[in-house]
Formats: sequence, C-alpha cells, structure tokens
Amino acid sequence: MDRSSRNLPEQWDVIVVGGALAGGATAMELLKQNPELSVLIVESSEQHGRRVGESTVEVSSYFLARVLGLSGELNRNHISKQGLRLWFANDETEDLADCSELGPKFNVLFPGYQIDRARLDEVVLDKAVSRGAVLKRPAKVVECELIAGGLQRVTVVSDEGRQDLQARWVVDASGVRALLGRKNGWISTNEEHPIATAWSRWRGVLDWDDEGLADELPAWSKRVFGVRNNATNHLVGRGWWAWWIPLQDGDVSIGVVYDQRIVELPSGERLGERLKAMLKEHPAGERLMRESEFVQGDVSFRRNISYASDRVAGDGFVLVGDAAGFLDPFYSPGLDWLCYTVMAGSTLIVDSLKQGETCPKKLGTHNSQFRDSYDRWFRSIYKDKYFYMGDHELMSLAFRLDLGFYYLAVVTRPYLLGAESLRTPSFGQKEAKWPAIFLSFYNRRLAAIGRKRMRSGRFGRRNSGHFESFFSYRLNWMLPLRIAWALARYGWLELRELFSTGGTGGDDNLKPQEGRLF
Repeated sequence: MDRSSRNLPEQWDVIVVGGALAGGATAMELLKQNPELSVLIVESSEQHGRRVGESTVEVSSYFLARVLGLSGELNRNHISKQGLRLWFANDETEDLADCSELGPKFNVLFPGYQIDRARLDEVVLDKAVSRGAVLKRPAKVVECELIAGGLQRVTVVSDEGRQDLQARWVVDASGVRALLGRKNGWISTNEEHPIATAWSRWRGVLDWDDEGLADELPAWSKRVFGVRNNATNHLVGRGWWAWWIPLQDGDVSIGVVYDQRIVELPSGERLGERLKAMLKEHPAGERLMRESEFVQGDVSFRRNISYASDRVAGDGFVLVGDAAGFLDPFYSPGLDWLCYTVMAGSTLIVDSLKQGETCPKKLGTHNSQFRDSYDRWFRSIYKDKYFYMGDHELMSLAFRLDLGFYYLAVVTRPYLLGAESLRTPSFGQKEAKWPAIFLSFYNRRLAAIGRKRMRSGRFGRRNSGHFESFFSYRLNWMLPLRIAWALARYGWLELRELFSTGGTGGDDNLKPQEGRLF
C-alpha cells in the first residue's frame, strides 16, 4: 500500500474525513456492503496518538468484536474489562478501605475492553485499506463545499501540495473538530450540561489488586472475588467523578469530569499538578497515586464538552462519531454512539448510491432519530446527574436502574436481534418516547433529592463504610425482576425523603466551591 497515495483520482464515491476509529469503521462498513465503491480516507496524522475513549461497554464491544471482526485483536493486545466500579468518600473517610464501594463481586459475563486507542485506530484503518479504501496520509481537508444532490467539493492539502477532489458523499469523521458541523453552524454547546474535563496518562500508579495492598487491607481485598484493576474504576465526589483506566503498556489513563455549576479544579500553575491535587483529595486517589507522575506533554483540558449537531446527514454528507455530537463520558456512551452513526450512515450512503438518488424521507428519519436519541439519552441519564452522583445511596440506586434499563432496552437489541439492529440509534425509535419519559422522571427526582441533601448537609452520609455489590446482568427472566426490585427501592427512598428535613443551608451550598469535593 502506498500510504501517501500521491496520484489521487479527482472523483470518488465517498471521501472520509478522518482515519481514526469512526472513519476507518465507516470505510470498512461501506466496502462490506458494496466492495465496488471508490472510498478515499484523508487522515491528518502521520501516526495515531493517544486519545480518550479507551473503555467499551456492551454495545460497542459487540460492534468492535462481531461487526468489525476485531475479537482476536481485542483479546491479544488490549485488556479485558471487568465492569464499572465506583468509590465514594466523605469527611469520615480516612483511607481506601473506608470508601463506600459499588461494583460487581465477581468478574462480569459480557465482554468489554480497556483499549489502546492509538493501536486500535491503526488496526481499523489498516483493515479499511485492506478492503479497498485508499488512504491519503498525512493530509488535511481544508475546505468542503456541500452541494445537495451533486458532487461535493473537497480540498486536500499535503506535502505534495493542494488538490481539489469531488465525491458524491462526504463522511465527517473528524472527531471533536467536527469540520462540517462547526463550519455550517449545526453544532451547539449543550448549555444544560456545563461539564468540563482534565485528563492525562500516569506512570507509577499502584495496582488496585497489588499484593502489598491486599496484605495491608485483607478484609477490603477479600470482599471482592473478581479483578478490581481491570474495571473502569470511578472516584466520585460532590459534582465530579474521575475515570481510572489501565492501559496495555502499564500506564493508567486518569481524568476528571465535573459540573462547573458545583465544583472547580484546584488553583495552580500547572494543569497536571492541579489535576493530581484534586484526585488526591479522594482517599482512593491519595493511596494509589502516591508515587505517580503524569506523562509530560500528555495533559489536556476542555470546557463545555457536551455538544449536539442539529443535522447528522444531508443529501451528500454524513456525520459519524464525535463529529455528530457528544454527551458525557460517564458510562462510556461515546463508542456506542459511534457504532450507531457508522452503521446508519453507511447504510444511508450505500442505499443512495444503489438507487441513484437520496430518499428525502430516509434523510428526515435519519436526522430525527439521532436528534431524538441524543435528547432522550441526555434527559434520561445525564441531565443534572452531577447533583447526586457523589452520594452513595442515590447513585447506587440510579446505577441499578440505569444499568437494568440499558440491558433491557439497548443491549438486548444486538445480542438477540443481530447487527442490523445497530442501524437504528437506541432511543431513536418512536416507541422509545414513553420509556425515556419515565427514565427522565426518576433521574430528575434523584437530582432534586441530591440538591436537597446538599442544602441540608446530608449529602454523602453513606459514603463511608458501605459496600454494595451485585452480580453481572444477564439477558434472561431475572432482568425484569431486578429492575422491579430497584424500582421498589426507589419508592422507599421517595417515602423516606418525604419526611426528611430540607435543612437551612440554602443555595450557597450548591455554588461552585474550589476544594469542596465531598
């Protein structure tokens, strides 16, 4: 393969802007459906580097392993993920063993992976090229003129100079750069969800399953039979949470996400030191990061990271992955969103090229389904969640409900119905309207209770000395019963809160306060 592809034809069926996972997967799916298509991938980097989005969940694991055929790659060169585990703290918590914990007691049943994105992006890109895609690299798309129903005009700049190309379809897989969305004014910040994030990769972080730690804290170590270190461990606090993801080379990806209405990073001159200071305020972070150092040059920060695109497709373009919007990294939904946009977008393109024209009704359905899916996911799961996620009692209940409904309504689709189900985004169907209303109701109520507890000083009262474990979820008759039990717990919570005092702390307790993390 000539990776530079100097002598490019002027006209293509599809030009894909971006050669990371979203772009490579789209090219693979296009050529799987129609191997005769001419597909060009334009990738700006010489070699893919590290990026966030390193943890898969059940749907994205299915997509990577079974749709893209990466099962062997994932098992050989990435880490088998052991679920999600949350760690809580309050003023009474002195050490790691005192932290209230929420997580599985045994190893999980469904496949999941902690992935090395730099490696996986390259593997997927190579597979796309092996299927027939042409790769132009390093090169950058500097202009894209959209012509509805005609040939899109794309200007590419590389070391060989500037070249004007044409394609019937353009796929924007440019990630958060969102080339088409930002140029055309389709991207808008989700102002109802003002979250910010800081992250880095770290060396010298203590393993959660370290032998010395187990010897020092035997009761803490023995209460879990599964592997803690391979989980996506989350430290959680008042208005913030931190991800903790082990990587294959021994580094650990650790980052903080926080609601800017509630908390801010500690002050300081260096971002890495500010991030570490915040993490070490949590007893789990203090214990495991004592000897750690962030990787120089690998520290990042972004404000207002939640955004949506008003349009996801038109007659000649499709947005996939982060170019089509981003919600929140909690629960790792980004790769699920990627798989839906890739599967639906590639089908839209192939059908249009086969029929010789684009069906306006299909375009309208595509856009409305993805807009509805984004909005319903946000209001059902994420809106104001940071007002209660740091409270062990409230978050444990929400986690059981969120996970139960995720399995019942989302995970069942690919595993029981097959890959075709991924061509429609979850919560995008008309029948998802009422379930989404119910989920948004309990999320809204828990957020209200969280605010009430912050005002009264009762927030996080169970954050020390409690361990809530559960068994891995299955797609069987037990799933509805587990949801029913969680709903009964929710009813009991509402009854108790009805007779609790709201306190006199006032709204000052809700304002952002540097250093107040619990």
